[in-house]
Amino acid sequence: MCATTSPVRRIRCVGALVLDDAGRVLLVRRAHEPGTGQWSVPGGRVEADETDQQAVLREVAEETGLVVQITGYAGHVQRAAAEGAVFDIHDYTCRPTGGTLRPGDDADDARWCDAAALTSLPIVPGLVAALARWGCLPP
Repeated sequence: MCATTSPVRRIRCVGALVLDDAGRVLLVRRAHEPGTGQWSVPGGRVEADETDQQAVLREVAEETGLVVQITGYAGHVQRAAAEGAVFDIHDYTCRPTGGTLRPGDDADDARWCDAAALTSLPIVPGLVAALARWGCLPP
C-alpha cells in the first residue's frame, strides 16, 4: 500500500516595509499569536476577495493608523504556521502618505525604528535577515 501525503496548506499573507524619509522602518509589536510581544512589520492574511496590494493597505491602516503608497515588491518568505500549515508572506515596500501613527487591531505598539532599535527590540525570527537580503535595513 502506498502512503499518501496531503498537500501543505499555504496561507497567503502580506507584509509592509514602510520606510520614512530617514530610512527608518515601521514596526509593530504583535498583540496576538503568532509572535505575541515580538516586533515585526505590519501585515497579515490576504482575505479571499483581496489582492496583495489591497491587503497591504488595509493591514497598515488597521495596525498603525497610517495611509501608505506601495512603491515596490521586496521579497517573499515562508514561516511555519499551526497544524503544519505555512504562512506564504509577500512583502512590499511602502512610503507613508497620511494618517497618524497609533497602534491598533493586532498591534499593541507601533514605532519607527533605526538600526539601533532593531538590535534592542525582540524582533520576530528571520525579519532582520530578510530586511538585509532585500536591502531594506534602516541606517
